[in-house]
Amino acid sequence: MYASYFGLKHEPFSIAPDPHYLFMSERHREALAHLLYGLGGGGGFVLLTGEIGTGKTTLCRLFLEQIPKNCNVAYIFNPRMTALEMLQSMCEEFHIAVAASSSMKAYVDALNAFLLESHAAGRNNVLIIDEAQNLAPEVLEQLRLLTNLETRERKLLQIILIGQPELRTMLQRPELEQLAQRVIARYHLDALTPSETGQYIRHRMDVAGLDRPFPFESRAVRRIHEVARGVPRRINLLCDRALLGAYANSRATVDRRTVDQAGEEVFGKQSVAPPVRQRTALVLGLGLAAGAGLYAAATRVAEDEDPARPAAIAAAKHPMRVASVAKPASAPAAITQAPKLLQVENEAWRELASMWKVQVPDGNACAELAKQQLECFTKNLNLALIRELARPGIVTLDAQQGTPSYALLTALTADTATLRAGGSEQTVTLSALASRWNGEFATLWKAPPGYAQRGTVQRETVGWIESQLASTGVKGDAPMKTRLRTFQLAHGLPADGQPGPMTYMQLNRAGGADEPRLRTQN
Repeated sequence: MYASYFGLKHEPFSIAPDPHYLFMSERHREALAHLLYGLGGGGGFVLLTGEIGTGKTTLCRLFLEQIPKNCNVAYIFNPRMTALEMLQSMCEEFHIAVAASSSMKAYVDALNAFLLESHAAGRNNVLIIDEAQNLAPEVLEQLRLLTNLETRERKLLQIILIGQPELRTMLQRPELEQLAQRVIARYHLDALTPSETGQYIRHRMDVAGLDRPFPFESRAVRRIHEVARGVPRRINLLCDRALLGAYANSRATVDRRTVDQAGEEVFGKQSVAPPVRQRTALVLGLGLAAGAGLYAAATRVAEDEDPARPAAIAAAKHPMRVASVAKPASAPAAITQAPKLLQVENEAWRELASMWKVQVPDGNACAELAKQQLECFTKNLNLALIRELARPGIVTLDAQQGTPSYALLTALTADTATLRAGGSEQTVTLSALASRWNGEFATLWKAPPGYAQRGTVQRETVGWIESQLASTGVKGDAPMKTRLRTFQLAHGLPADGQPGPMTYMQLNRAGGADEPRLRTQN
């Protein structure tokens, strides 16, 4: 309903576990690494736990895309069943034919035979159980017995248990001690931090095709984290309702008040109540306010007679509109007019090249840089994707007025951008940047060995891509296109599975390439 209003191609905050929208925080990367490690760890149990809504199921879907072709996979998402029903479900998932009226022993024998045949054919077998906290103790014990079948090198069945925190408590029971000792990898997925919450919201908006300024105010993002407690599913519900509220009221941005109203509608009034420590501070503050009121009454007349006060109030509310009121030196300002900005694009490329410690002779800067394996890249991007790429670049200002000027974007926070021109830097508000910038962003990236700008990807470049993917943990026998999609999803890029400039940038960055970085802070 609100997608086109905010410049989106799709609604970004569905609670469906779509891997395209998965935000790979550091915790999610670690969790995925544990699952992949367990896959090649010789069998046994792998344990992934997390609070409700932290992204376990979505992460599991991404994991399924990375499982090698030589693996047989059984996926059970509703494990509230008896031991016999579990064996029946496993046989159905592995496509093992067993008569419906068979005994438990018949199912176990059929599974054992299947596991041995698969091993002889060079195939592995993986059982994934979601919502595993619903498993009964006798079912867990039956699963343990199935892992008894093994060779000298490995067990023939790998079992991955995904569930809520109580699953960890279950495995601490004395009667499950034998199973607990067979857990070869375990990871608990925590909620997002405040900064990760902001990155998460930006990521989903970007994947949904955002083509205009980020609509969430910084105070609103902080409030979203407080109300949603950093839980992705709660963030989705809250952001979806907040965007709908802003749309219904014809607002261009989502502010804190809209978030609070959305929180009451989605989670109830208690969800937006201040934490206990804040309520305590409020009570104490009432006493201070009584004394402060006496002082305010004594000084109000003098303030009202001060001719500078109305302008100061206006400046506080609309800092971009009142240029005559003095501001502290540290406060972001409007973008300085020329001559501080660069007037020639080639000058901007040369200044950017200096950050790469490269000297560019006179002439076409990009042509000269290409001789040194540095490629120029220019595209209209939003700040969320620029933040994800995390590299300085050139922003083109006032292009719509016909006389463009240029500056280097060297730092981004949630509210400000730092621009560099002629060796000096200036910090400005994002609204000031947006008023003069149409989204055109240009940067440099290091080309891989054998890189050709046009045509098919050369064999030498393919080898480099394979090496970089492996170094970031994206391994397996899946086609390179599939693994590239996985990498792109994990690094905030459009997931088309094709190697392009932005993918090469992120491969370089993930591989630890020595190159300049955009200073970022949320």
